[in-house]
Amino acid sequence: MKGLIQVYTGNGKGKSSAAFGLTLRASGRGLRSIIIQFMKQSNSYGEHFAIEKIDNIEIVAFGKSKFINFKNPSKEDFDLLTQAFEFSKNTINSGEYDIVVLDEINIALHFNLIDIKETAELLKNKPEHVEVVLTGRLAPKEIIDLSDLVSEIVEIKHPYQRGICAREGIEY
Repeated sequence: MKGLIQVYTGNGKGKSSAAFGLTLRASGRGLRSIIIQFMKQSNSYGEHFAIEKIDNIEIVAFGKSKFINFKNPSKEDFDLLTQAFEFSKNTINSGEYDIVVLDEINIALHFNLIDIKETAELLKNKPEHVEVVLTGRLAPKEIIDLSDLVSEIVEIKHPYQRGICAREGIEY
């Protein structure tokens, strides 16, 4: 099977969920997946608890409990993003996984917290069988141009607009 490059972007809810659904479907067909989360803390999202129960999907998170200040990121933020990107490069190039999800990498690329040229080279030179999925708002044009599938998820209506906060098990 030839691995493609997919992007889920846009301001709507469901980008990560779409990627995770892909790994679940692939798991049912015996494929191995890994989800690498940029800027998210492990074990604070429901998907971590679910994925721990599935043998051929792994999840690794590189993040803190608070959001990054994109105008003034800390050294720790840069260090975590660098670790996430290095781990991603090694994971993709190992060819060990059929699907590699780079969850929330697009926003880090948009704010130049990860080098776009290095990311493009990684995608261009990935092992042929590895499917790479990039999620997050504001996917850069360079990534969109390299991709085989791009889905833009648009917010039409959201419960936050009515003051309904994020709900455990639904949004996280």
